[in-house]
Amino acid sequence: EHTTLLIIRLLSPDVPVNFSGSESHLIGYAPFLNVLLLGISSVDCIQIFSLHGLVPQLAAVLMSICEVFGSCSPTVTWRMSTGEEISPRIVFSNVFTLLLKLWRFDRPPLESVMGDVTPVVSRSFPECLLLVRNAQLASNEDRSNCSKSSRLLKSPPPPRGPVFMDSFPKLMRWHRRNQECIVSTLSGLVAGDPVHQIVESLLGMMFRKTTASSGEQQSNNSSSASGGSDDSFSLHLKLPAWDILDAVPYVLDAALTALAHGKLTPRELTTGLKDLVDFLPASLASVVSYFSAEVTRGLWTPACMNGTDWPSPATNLSAVEQQIKQILAATGVNVPSLPIGGSSPVTIPLPLAVLLSLTIMFKVDRDVGRNLYLVAPALSRLGTSCPWPCMPIITSLWALKAKRWSDFLVFSASQTVFYHSNEAVVQLLRVCFSTVVGLNSASSPSSVESKGSVGALLGHGFGCGILYLRVHRSIRNVFYVTEAIVSLLMQTVRDVVADRNLAPEKMERLRRAKHGTKSGHVSLVAAVSQVKLAASLGASLVWISGGLNAVHSLIKEILPSWFISKCGDGSASSSGGGGGGIVGPMLSGYALAYLVVYAGAFAWGVDSAAAAAAKLRGKAVEEHLEFLGSTMDGKVSVGCGGATWRAYVTGWLGLVVKCAPEWLAAGEVDVEVVKRVCRGLRKEWGGAEEQLCIELLEACGVAGVGAAAEIIIVSAGE
Repeated sequence: EHTTLLIIRLLSPDVPVNFSGSESHLIGYAPFLNVLLLGISSVDCIQIFSLHGLVPQLAAVLMSICEVFGSCSPTVTWRMSTGEEISPRIVFSNVFTLLLKLWRFDRPPLESVMGDVTPVVSRSFPECLLLVRNAQLASNEDRSNCSKSSRLLKSPPPPRGPVFMDSFPKLMRWHRRNQECIVSTLSGLVAGDPVHQIVESLLGMMFRKTTASSGEQQSNNSSSASGGSDDSFSLHLKLPAWDILDAVPYVLDAALTALAHGKLTPRELTTGLKDLVDFLPASLASVVSYFSAEVTRGLWTPACMNGTDWPSPATNLSAVEQQIKQILAATGVNVPSLPIGGSSPVTIPLPLAVLLSLTIMFKVDRDVGRNLYLVAPALSRLGTSCPWPCMPIITSLWALKAKRWSDFLVFSASQTVFYHSNEAVVQLLRVCFSTVVGLNSASSPSSVESKGSVGALLGHGFGCGILYLRVHRSIRNVFYVTEAIVSLLMQTVRDVVADRNLAPEKMERLRRAKHGTKSGHVSLVAAVSQVKLAASLGASLVWISGGLNAVHSLIKEILPSWFISKCGDGSASSSGGGGGGIVGPMLSGYALAYLVVYAGAFAWGVDSAAAAAAKLRGKAVEEHLEFLGSTMDGKVSVGCGGATWRAYVTGWLGLVVKCAPEWLAAGEVDVEVVKRVCRGLRKEWGGAEEQLCIELLEACGVAGVGAAAEIIIVSAGE
């Protein structure tokens, strides 16, 4: 942590005492800053900053460097100690590329709110990063007693006050134009304006060979009148990096249009794009954003990967298919057949083919840190979102280029199956439940650990749990998945009851036995342990799938609907019974109780919370208590049997009292609602739950003491 804080300080040196000049003092530190930027540009280093919560502070420092060197004239150069000569464009490209790795710059704003929940990473837009940085600064200034590390945070690098996007006008302009390019087609370029001249110069630089070959058929007058094309190109391109970035989207649009109309060949286009990226590496960001947007628009004729115009994956596609099937074999998910051979070569969207061909031209060892780590996430996202088999095609071509990445690439391609099928996701979840409770093994039934565990869930590299951890971020219908988790939990309870042979006649023998710890009691205890383990897994899956919104949907919508519907638990064939007489329904109720408590603990915690979190938590808990009270008052009818309902109500309330009493603290939950629930408990099940009522009211604090005393007095009188 000290090292990361030191690096942030080094990236923002103080203004020298004797400094005078109109330009920023950072320009004089260019060689030093460039070495630092290259040293922390790897994904591993960014992850370290993220783990320490320092990405917002790092982003603020990088924005300052971007603003300065992106506005600097490219004629200035510096010589490194190694003899290498660097220009402001090199420094800018390194810092700009590093900055963009901190958020999903290539995604439209609309994608941040698609589905049931906003992805956490999508909130890392530059404005949000600065807001978090300012909040961290204010929080650390309020601390009176702090450790050495927090004292370092207390006086962050300059600027020491709050920083907003208005401080970086050129970065803000690029970000807005980048978003406009993503969400709509390009327009507004007028011939003769400065941007148009830069566009022409960039196109001439990228396709000068093509222009030269076509110019041989024309008269020599045109070339002499131009005064030399290379000089003209270099004259217009001796501009700051920000000005060139403004023109790049128009260059890409013109180049792709020329390709679609046959004026450029695929090889000429990819070679020209490679020249553009070599000229200004920062332009790769605009390349990724533009082609990603064009893939989603679907306006272009698909590219035929036949090995002539575009690279062919045929030599490796069959092997990739077999490896994908091998990875998914344990999940029971069907893998769509790949179109291998035949008269119809595979096709992918044209912009995706361009982007894929460009990445193949990069050198793995030299360009992996600067270029591939920037474009790879976008390429993977596009491959998985496009129709099958786009991702296996990408995997096949890249596995041929970088064989040491083959296992990772194939594993990534295998996840695509789940992105296109909700049924496949449910099947994967089903395998997760059966694996964690050990229903697929023939081990001794006396030990839960011997039959299933978290270790079995995660497996050795390709476990079903690891698969879901990679897949869940792209799930759109989180509500559907949460419903499926509840259904699978109930199915797991039935399977556990059947696996433990907890039939009604066996439980009857247990009741008649002299010593209750003998016979089926061991099986019952093991079954309860398995059910609790399955409930904890279900809560974990709900939480990682949709976060706070999914937990609220579970408590406010899904569970009430489940209880109201005819879930039934009175017979062996019903969904709640599982063939175990009263044991199955009771275990179902307890499983749901543990599910809700675990999920609530993940979402809200179990101790005192901040004011905003306490209000949110109190509202959710109070609404659920009102549902319980309305049901016990007879205002709402439940479709499940009495055993399941009672097990859930008493189980959930008991767990809240023992594990999370702060959920009922005064100020978060209305005490009158708790009193109503207590009246319902006594009305529904008489004095059997009086102790639970007293504990509930005691958890409410002073406001509930009087009602608890009344229950004690009434009970004593009876």
